[in-house]
Amino acid sequence: MKLLIFSCLLITASSFSQDHFSGISTSRRGGLLNAAANPAELANLKTKYEIGVFSGSFNLSNNRLGFDDLVSGDDLEQKLFEGNEDVDLRFDGEVYGPAFAMKMDKWAFSFATKAYGKVNFTDVDPTIGDAVTNGALSAIFGATTIESNKNQRANGTTWGEIAFGVSRNVYEDDEHKFNVGVTLKLLFPGSYANLGLDRFSGTITNNLGDVEMTDATARLNIAYSGDLAENFTDFSNYTSSIFGKLNGFATDLGVNYQWKDDNDGYKINAGAAVRNIGSMTFKSDNNNNTNYELNIPAGQSLDLNQFENVESFEEIEQILLESGFLTTTSSSRDFKVKLPTVFSAYADVKIIPDFYVTVFGQQKMNKDDSDDQITAQNVFSVTPRYSTESFEVYAPLASNEISGFTAGLGIRAGGFFIGSSSIATALINDGEQADFYLGFRIGLQ
Repeated sequence: MKLLIFSCLLITASSFSQDHFSGISTSRRGGLLNAAANPAELANLKTKYEIGVFSGSFNLSNNRLGFDDLVSGDDLEQKLFEGNEDVDLRFDGEVYGPAFAMKMDKWAFSFATKAYGKVNFTDVDPTIGDAVTNGALSAIFGATTIESNKNQRANGTTWGEIAFGVSRNVYEDDEHKFNVGVTLKLLFPGSYANLGLDRFSGTITNNLGDVEMTDATARLNIAYSGDLAENFTDFSNYTSSIFGKLNGFATDLGVNYQWKDDNDGYKINAGAAVRNIGSMTFKSDNNNNTNYELNIPAGQSLDLNQFENVESFEEIEQILLESGFLTTTSSSRDFKVKLPTVFSAYADVKIIPDFYVTVFGQQKMNKDDSDDQITAQNVFSVTPRYSTESFEVYAPLASNEISGFTAGLGIRAGGFFIGSSSIATALINDGEQADFYLGFRIGLQ
């Protein structure tokens, strides 16, 4: 079970960080990245054609481990479950494949491919996490009683996407411009695993390292599909199972307004979008989605030490079934998972020539505690930027739902960009978020 908790940390060993492409996605250059955040931005293409060669963004946010902890890698399993605050840890990766956009009069069109990988731990009680992950409690002898009304989740998801975007300029004069846009997405669910422990009540005891659970009740969801059913901790199971078969659809909707200036630019570029409206259905030979009632009576106990070396939710399910403490309440093979629908709004304001400030906010539309929900984060950021046609440097300052305040830095030179929304706080203040992104696109007249 130890590796279940730390698979997301191992995944980020070579690239760390929740607001993807923070700063560059609201760049005055426009293009495919801006359109990914708001499809109405397509109509603001600076060139007639744009080719997306490659873009990748990797984000790790948590509320326990600082950047120094992640770099050193020492005693992470102990540090993660210290204290009394519930543990939240989110890893997100987005990789853009080939993409293309073109502008024709008042219309603009795009085609893009993308792959996603997510590993999340939500509202995990540190006592349960310490007992199951480390086979220990803070004391050699002791008992801890837990009452939680939350759904504690461990979740992993991979999927691919092919997106078709269209935008139209619906009004324009010498001062104002207004666009609308929509993106239609074909979803290819790859692999999925979810463990949800809802409304847990029970006592965990430690007797010289023998850790047991007794007098416990909870609602339990165990769901898995594809490679993640067999091993939740193996990174290759995430990369090898991203694109499955077509089995889902989603939509992005957006509007955009510009108050134009006299130099073919703008004084204000503002927009709003609702993204990821949709869901996908997982189907695989090993599919399983079962809800259980967990009931361990007083006077009986479940040995938690046996979970230490478990690598899959399927193994957890088998151990619990063999214990006799689980009762099935519902079960299905194929199951539907909701995408992380978010509402975002922004305004990029010219302060003086070549100097802009962007205000951005993102609000998730669904709660993270549902077992069929892929998670998202609320974010608010302010990004000052120096920007010319061919060069740009910017510094995102953000407040993130899980990791708190972050400060970063990014640079664009022509079509190449590289940046992080948290590099400054990670290095200076041992921040609890680490992220990195880069990419390259080509504009053609």
